[in-house]
Amino acid sequence: MRAVVAREAGDASVLAIGSAPDPHPGPGEALIRVRGTSVNRADILQRRGLYPPPPGASDILGLEAVGEVIASPAGAAIAAGDRVMCLVSGGAYAELVAAPASNCIPIPEGMSFEEAAAIPEVFITAFHGLMHLGALQPGDTALIHAVASGVGTAAAQICAAAGAWCIGTSRSPERAAAAARWGAEPLPVTAGSFAPAVMSMTDGHGADVILDLVGARYLQDNIACLARHGRIVLTGLVGGRRGEADLGTLLARQGTITGSTLRGSTVGEKAEIMRAFADWALPLFNTGVLRPVVHGVLPMSEVARAHRIVEGDEAVGCVVLVP
Repeated sequence: MRAVVAREAGDASVLAIGSAPDPHPGPGEALIRVRGTSVNRADILQRRGLYPPPPGASDILGLEAVGEVIASPAGAAIAAGDRVMCLVSGGAYAELVAAPASNCIPIPEGMSFEEAAAIPEVFITAFHGLMHLGALQPGDTALIHAVASGVGTAAAQICAAAGAWCIGTSRSPERAAAAARWGAEPLPVTAGSFAPAVMSMTDGHGADVILDLVGARYLQDNIACLARHGRIVLTGLVGGRRGEADLGTLLARQGTITGSTLRGSTVGEKAEIMRAFADWALPLFNTGVLRPVVHGVLPMSEVARAHRIVEGDEAVGCVVLVP
């Protein structure tokens, strides 16, 4: 099959179209003809040599795919010909991918493959972080960092659907302003601390849930603007792995910090997350309450350009690749 191959670790120029062996599904896995995938930060880190795939996973990039089922295991909820979206541990930048059948869910009714490709990784990351780990409740205040990213645009929509108020940050005032499209209050973070602004915007209450894709750079401020019994959910480290913070403030506010990555979850854990997501979100996609945010669609042959767009923080939402 044709697939994106990386000659070595490095910048986007190392990516090219080449040949790779067809995947052979293992027990419980389905074979899927890929019709679309999205570029994620994890793909960029893996390309740089900083995020190796887990043992046994394909070394081809790509953590999500949409497409048509070619073959599925006996007793699975999906069958040949079904249009599905799935999470995988690697291998989606290709014509074919093997995916656990339990990690596949239907594409929303009437939705194109290109639109659906902007759902799995970003919406499920946001849903799991906010609704499960963050225990978001109606009336809560959520602080969403990198709100113009794929996860950020999904998270803002989930907050609105859940009846929570959302503040969305971005280092670019223009990208922060995009948060208003999904009902979030924009907060540009250009220099200095954002915690005073969050406390002012919430009349001193702070954020009940913080979904953070940045990491160390925002750690101190996250704690400083956390509400009592607030929850910080860390899902990315683009701002560094190591930071310092006043843990006394965290104790005083009885707050919690939780870390999570979908790639690091087991097949069974992903299956539970995807079932919960499908039950909650698919009806909202079908009625238009939730919508995938597609910055652009590029052929797989332009994968290097797609990586540069995401890496350069040019995209609002997802950059989709199609074979």
